[in-house]
Formats: sequence, C-alpha cells, structure tokens
Amino acid sequence: MLKTGAQHIASLQDGRQVYIDGELVDDVTTHPAFRNAIQSMAKIYDFQSAPENRELMTYEIPGKPGERANRIWQLPKSHADLVERRKALEAWTELHGGFLGRAPDHVASCIAGMYMGLEVFEGYDPERAKALSDYYEYVRDNELYLTYVIINPQADRSKTANEQADPFLSAGVFSEDEEGLTIRGAKMLATGGILANEVFVTCIQPLREGEEPYAVSFAIPMNAKGLKILSRKSYEASATSVFDNPLASRFDENDAVLYFDDVKVPWDRVFINQDTAMTGKQFHATPAHVYQNYQAQIRLMVKMRFLLGIAKKTAETNGVIGFPQVRETLGQLAAQCAMVDALVHSMEIKGTMRGEYFIPDRHTLYAAQVLTQQMYNTVIGTLRELAGGGLIMLPSSISDFANPEMRELIGKTQQSPTTSSEGRVKFFKLAWDAVGSEFASRHTQYEMFYAGATFVTKGHSFRTFDWDNCTGLVDRMLDTYDLDTELTQYKTAAE
Repeated sequence: MLKTGAQHIASLQDGRQVYIDGELVDDVTTHPAFRNAIQSMAKIYDFQSAPENRELMTYEIPGKPGERANRIWQLPKSHADLVERRKALEAWTELHGGFLGRAPDHVASCIAGMYMGLEVFEGYDPERAKALSDYYEYVRDNELYLTYVIINPQADRSKTANEQADPFLSAGVFSEDEEGLTIRGAKMLATGGILANEVFVTCIQPLREGEEPYAVSFAIPMNAKGLKILSRKSYEASATSVFDNPLASRFDENDAVLYFDDVKVPWDRVFINQDTAMTGKQFHATPAHVYQNYQAQIRLMVKMRFLLGIAKKTAETNGVIGFPQVRETLGQLAAQCAMVDALVHSMEIKGTMRGEYFIPDRHTLYAAQVLTQQMYNTVIGTLRELAGGGLIMLPSSISDFANPEMRELIGKTQQSPTTSSEGRVKFFKLAWDAVGSEFASRHTQYEMFYAGATFVTKGHSFRTFDWDNCTGLVDRMLDTYDLDTELTQYKTAAE
C-alpha cells in the first residue's frame, strides 16, 4: 500500500510544536497558515498512489518481491534506471510547477545518496553506518517525508559557531550518554518542515577545529520532545483566495528555524558524532551532494518550462506575439530553458558507475548550478518586461467580480485579443504570483541561494572540472614548436 494524501495529513497531526504570529499552533493541518499547502502535498501523494501511476512513480524494492516504493528512494544501477527515476520526479514536480523546492524528493535524494556511499560511513564507524542503513530502509518503507536543516544561524558570520557569544546559538551536542545525544541550539532553514514527517540535521558548512560539538548528523521526527518550530510569515495566510494568489495560496512550503531545547537523539538515529571531517565527507565523498542537487535541477527544469509558458501566454494575451522584438525575447528565454534541460540530460548521459550504482556527472551538475543561479534573476526580469503594467493594474481581489457594476467595468478595462476579461485577470494574477508577489520574491531568493552562495557553487565547479585535459591541450600545442628551432628557421629565411 502506497501512502495516500489522507494518510499524510493524518501523520502531521502529531502534536508538533509550531509557532507563528506569537502563538502555538494546535493543528497544522487545519491552520490557515498551512492547511492549503498540506492539501497540495496530499494531492502529490494521491498522484503517486493512483493505480495508473504505479509504474511511473514506483519501483520494486530489491530483495522484497511484490513490495514497491516511490522512485525518490530508488538507487539506480544503470543510465536507464536514472532516466526512469527522473521521469517520476518530473511528473511529481509538474503538479506544483517547481514551486515546492523541498518536496519529498529532495531530502530523499540526499539520504539515498548517502546510502549509495555507505562504505564511507563504514570506514568511519560501523555502528553509525548501520544506523544510516537502517534509517534509509525505514523511511523508504514507511514513505516518510523528510526535510533538513544543514546551516547554522547567521549571527556574527566573522566568527565560528564555538566563538559566538552563546556557544549553543547553533545546534550542538550538549551531552551524550548510553541512550544517545542531547542537542541544544538552533538550525536553519527547515524549508517544508511543517509539511514533513522528519528532519535530517547536520552541517554542510565547513567546520574547523574546535567546532566538533556541531559536527553531527542525525534524524528525528518533527514532533520530537523539545523541538520548537519557528515559522516565518505565511504567504498562504495572506492570500485572499486561490484566484488572487493561485501559487502562494497552495504552494507556500514555508521555512522555519528549528530550536532544539535539549532534544534527545537515540543512537540508532545518529549517523555522525562530533567529527568535523566526516560531516563534509557525508556529502562529498558519497553521491549525496550530487544526487540531491541533481533532483533540484530536475525541479528547476520543470519550473523553467512553467515560466516559459507564462512568457508566451503573456505575449499572446497582450497581442504582441507577432512583434519581432518579442519573438527575439521569447527565443532567448527558450534557449535558457533548453540549456537547463540539456544540462540535466547531460548529467545523466555523462554519468558513471560508482560501485554498483550509476551516478549523475558531478561537474555538469555544478556547472548547471553556477549558470542557473545567474540566470534565474534574468529570466524573472524578462518576464516582468514582457508583461509591463499589466501585472499591476488588476482588480484588487476576487470580490470585485461580486459587484455587478465593478464586474462590468472590469469587462471594459481588462481587454485581450485572445481571452475574456475574466481570463485576462485570472492569467495575470497567476503571472504576478510567479514573478512579482512576495511569494515570488521569496522564490527568487531561494533559487539564488538554496545551493549556497555563488562562490560556493563556483568553487564546486572549479574543484570538479577536468583542468588537466584543458591544460594538456595547451601543453601539446606548446610542444609543437620551440624557440631555438624557430630562431634557426628565422635566420635561414632571412639569409
């Protein structure tokens, strides 16, 4: 039995401590700040559990005949396996247009990637490796939705975590005993955390000597005793209707700070214990970092298609699709969209075997991150230019249509050669929510930084590029001539 939407909603009624607008939330599934996003997540699970999507969305678990799991947990052993998994991720992403950055397929990809590098954990500590292996199978078999928190609060960024005024500003080990670790402090950003079942906690930022208490890796339920979830402002709560905010009202995955108020983590949930070197290795010595960010590029590929749809419909709605300069703009956007698509497919085609598993090409992934970080702002700016003032001069809310006099005036002032006045307003409300609203602005910030600052992604690109091949080309060209030979030839020619 695959998880259904109703089952996922029920799983979130677990007494988790979520705070928003100064209050503790009684039930996130009914609260106006979160309920619609949770319903959207439920529809995603209903899609995967529909009989007609069984082959697309699931695979048979190796060693368990007849038992199937969502492809987000699949460990590809060939290029064909990787492609089949990507098709499932594409289908899921199309349900939200790429606007759920931490849908269940993201952190699942991270944990699956760590599992594919299990020998790295075994070399570190066999008991911690067993904890990771058991956890992967547990979350796969129980279809748990995971989020993660992998960076520390910003605070004074000129200082390390252990140099802050409060040594437990960042979550770290307060104590340990035979039962496990006690964690105190904060981590960010739990994107999607309020919609998720469990959270994977670690640090992706490089750690130095003295920061060992923060060098941990573990997973706990979102309702763990002492875990406090501090929500940012809800865009869903501010959305007046689906018609007025079709994206913000349904796909605000939320972001939150997690505060660990002496949270107990049992040893069977601890994957790394106070080892600064291993916290980095869990991502970069295993396929985890590549696999999770490959998923992010699949999501962005779908999101780019959605934005290109916005662009073309904007030109059609405004009656400018035939203008040469507009076609030029759309052609540029089409090239950018195709670039993301091509990079995703290239990661697959250039993938390599790592032991028994087939992994996307590392450098192509990092090249995609560098280029798309730079591109997203440009694409959003181009969409704004295409739309002009049409994004702004819209009826104040759906309530305007309920007033007969105003509805008549809307019909006179909202004109389009391709649709009705209602159709024009409906479309531009969607376009604004995608490119200009507060929800859209958060997404622009998200696409710029979810993979790290630009110097981080460029650093990954630098470290994984085949520089020897390039410098070899130059060296071989240099080897085809030398100064003495050239001087001899020059003198002979002169004589």
